[in-house]
Amino acid sequence: MIHCYKLGGLNIVLDIFSGSVHVVDEVAYDIIEMYEKSDKEQIISEILKKYKNRDDVTKEEIEICISQIEDLKDAGKLFTPDTFSPMADTLKKKTSGVVKALCLHVAHTCNLNCEYCFASQGKYQGERAIMSLEVGKRALDFLIENSKGRRNLEVDFFGGEPLMNFDMIKELVAYARKREKESGKNFRFTLTTNGLLIDDDVIDFANREMSNVVLSLDGRKEIHDRYRVDYAGNGSWERIVPKFQKLVKERGGKNYYMRGTFTHANPDFLKDIEEMLSLGFKELSMEPVVCAPSDASALTDEDLPIVLDQYEKLAELMLKKHREGDPFTFYHYMIDLKGGPCIYKRVSGCGSGTEYMAVTPWGDLYPCHQFVGDEKFKLGDIWSGVTNTEKQGEFAACNVYSRPECSNCWAKLYCSGGCAANAYHATGAVTGVYKYGCELFRKRMECAIMLEAAKALED
Repeated sequence: MIHCYKLGGLNIVLDIFSGSVHVVDEVAYDIIEMYEKSDKEQIISEILKKYKNRDDVTKEEIEICISQIEDLKDAGKLFTPDTFSPMADTLKKKTSGVVKALCLHVAHTCNLNCEYCFASQGKYQGERAIMSLEVGKRALDFLIENSKGRRNLEVDFFGGEPLMNFDMIKELVAYARKREKESGKNFRFTLTTNGLLIDDDVIDFANREMSNVVLSLDGRKEIHDRYRVDYAGNGSWERIVPKFQKLVKERGGKNYYMRGTFTHANPDFLKDIEEMLSLGFKELSMEPVVCAPSDASALTDEDLPIVLDQYEKLAELMLKKHREGDPFTFYHYMIDLKGGPCIYKRVSGCGSGTEYMAVTPWGDLYPCHQFVGDEKFKLGDIWSGVTNTEKQGEFAACNVYSRPECSNCWAKLYCSGGCAANAYHATGAVTGVYKYGCELFRKRMECAIMLEAAKALED
């Protein structure tokens, strides 16, 4: 399977199953597109007809190009067959029972009242609560006990607003540092925060103990303050931006993400990215809103062409900044054309419900944070482990080859079948396909690959 597209002045050919990326001229691009559908004489005839006004396009040159394509095919770099399908199920079974990461919901409460919040303002359709140190310690012990031979473990402090339980977080990290020495494990922590409670103590602790911090900012003040308000209806932009700037500066400008959400109110989200850049932030992410289609903030069919165009313009801006020696990072454009994820990751996806789980303040286990509060997705708890093996089995069966709709999609080994939560909320099944999200993902991948190819050619 191949995917051919034109973007940023480049003619790009992707060989899906080898991962090869080819940047070619227009003649080679046309020949490659015809190669599997036409015989050699038809290709020569069609190309000569199309390029009749070009002296450099001769029968001999076309034959040389076809020969080079055949060499690439023989080398396994073009028109490579799919050898991964037979191993899709067995790959996931190899890591069955190995947990590598937990999302700790240390606070099911929040000091903001964001209208688009998928977590119902941090309550997750339930009662407000904060996690006790006892539950937090047991969660870490559960992770250690179920990680088997895996050394590196990841924990995200999440909410609601996790800084509403900051003292417990500090004690829990101290406990983890003690346990990692005893168990031979290595913990990597992430903190996700809306920023209201950031102070010098938080900054010092986060910059010492957190491998990454995720900071919630929706970009322009008028966009951010439209949704991210406190319970009195006041916007939070002016209160959090100086705190974010101080934290990032003292962090050396590394290992953080400025994480925004774009909605029906701002499908032109590039303006929000430009605002973040003007504030001095360089590690950026803008995510499409997760909400019911009937929600006023939901992206619409009319928004789609605007969003796709914004992704292209974002890639152009990133290339421009790269050329000027002032680059910035966009989370969804991070792609390694020389290596990248192993085939297990490409086939199996994020591992929600199997390798990765969310823990509520009461110690209940869910497949990920987007399923918390929906009782039918409760997997068990941190004392008894996974008891709902039938539900976990649904997630274990989630891979890119379990979705018939993905069979002919060129992007399937980049998205790994997509987000199970988005699929469920869109279709009612974790193995469903969120088609709107697919459109966004394919465009992001085209832009990311073009961007990396362009930088490689220039560098």
